Amino acid sequence: MHNKNIVQEKSFAFALQVIELYKTMHASQEYVISKQLLKCGTSIGANIHEAGAAQTKKDFITKMAIASKEARETQYWFRLLQQSQLLPLDTQPLIDSSNDLINLLTAIVKTAQNNSGR
Repeated sequence: MHNKNIVQEKSFAFALQVIELYKTMHASQEYVISKQLLKCGTSIGANIHEAGAAQTKKDFITKMAIASKEARETQYWFRLLQQSQLLPLDTQPLIDSSNDLINLLTAIVKTAQNNSGR
């Protein structure tokens, strides 16, 4: 039986949303912030996926903490895009999704740290 990994699924769906936003921004000739968003927004899921193959608890915690940092960076770029009104885009749903990921990842990291005696 295949168990669902909620954080992997959420981060993958989030990465797909980031890619769609990137394509929209790129089509509007916004290249700098779109590239930053693409890098950090897709990196979240990549780090979570790597954490699934961690060799140690410390390695798992490190990868999940990196994913959390990438989620925070992604949220920063969304907020900057929203506040600057660089493009007429509503990024609030993406800000909310990134906040959900941040909360989930923070809980995972804290739980793993507590369970490892750290």
